Amino acid sequence: MRSDTRVREAARDIGARYGVDYTDDAAVTALLAERRKSLETEQRRPAAYLGLLTLMAGMFLPFAIPLSPALDAHLFAVLGAAGALTVVGAALLVHARAQWKQALRNGPLAGYREVLGVARAHGIPLAHIPPWLEGRTTGGGGKGAAPIPTYPPVEPAPEAPSDSPPDSTPAPAPSAPAPSSPTTASVSVPPKPSAVSSYEHMADAGGWHDETGCLLFLAGAGGVTWAVTVGTAVGYAALLLVPVAVWIWLAGRRQGREKEELREEALKYVTALEAAQAAGARVPELSPQLRALLDDHH
Repeated sequence: MRSDTRVREAARDIGARYGVDYTDDAAVTALLAERRKSLETEQRRPAAYLGLLTLMAGMFLPFAIPLSPALDAHLFAVLGAAGALTVVGAALLVHARAQWKQALRNGPLAGYREVLGVARAHGIPLAHIPPWLEGRTTGGGGKGAAPIPTYPPVEPAPEAPSDSPPDSTPAPAPSAPAPSSPTTASVSVPPKPSAVSSYEHMADAGGWHDETGCLLFLAGAGGVTWAVTVGTAVGYAALLLVPVAVWIWLAGRRQGREKEELREEALKYVTALEAAQAAGARVPELSPQLRALLDDHH
């Protein structure tokens, strides 16, 4: 926020409404840790577990009717109970979800999201937004229950102002820039290596080799078993699926090793971006793959 006085002042105005100083890193860090723990507690309330169990009981109770003569003798009563359990369970889950959304959307977290939205509107990229802050899944998918608000873009400030208060007496020029007032000119943003770009293309690839190889291996074993049992020689042709399964397993293992090596390079890159942003540099927005990697790292 040091790079733009307008963002800093807007953050202070927002903080005054919510009773939080969003320009204080220590206070914001403690706030996020406390609120995240509170949201996790909200998701684990007894009402949520009771609603899930009740809903499952209501949905599976009709399937038990053919297995029990006693239930079959009271068919309409059992179906009515199943419907009631389903409605009660769904109501409890909706109530638990509503309580979690209310805790996420209201209070200081809403103000913090406003600050992030203002910073983005002023041209300050946000390198890392944890999924839980927007109510997204752990993998970072979906829009989320409380996304960062979007504001009209604003032209960035021409230069970073000094944090020192105005003084009628001009102060002597320091021989070196003060460490408390970093500027984007003094901080270099690391370039994106080609390995990181390769990781972005490979991050979502693969993941099917183990399942496909296992299915082919089982198909080959099943064909041989059928040939031996029935006495049909055609079933032995299924043995050809076994080397194909082994080849797919090896290909998946090779791709996994390559992806792990690229992952280490990508992790070094996003860590360097974090350090550059903490020092005052404006870093580029992260791709979904790098954002997911950063979420896992944190």
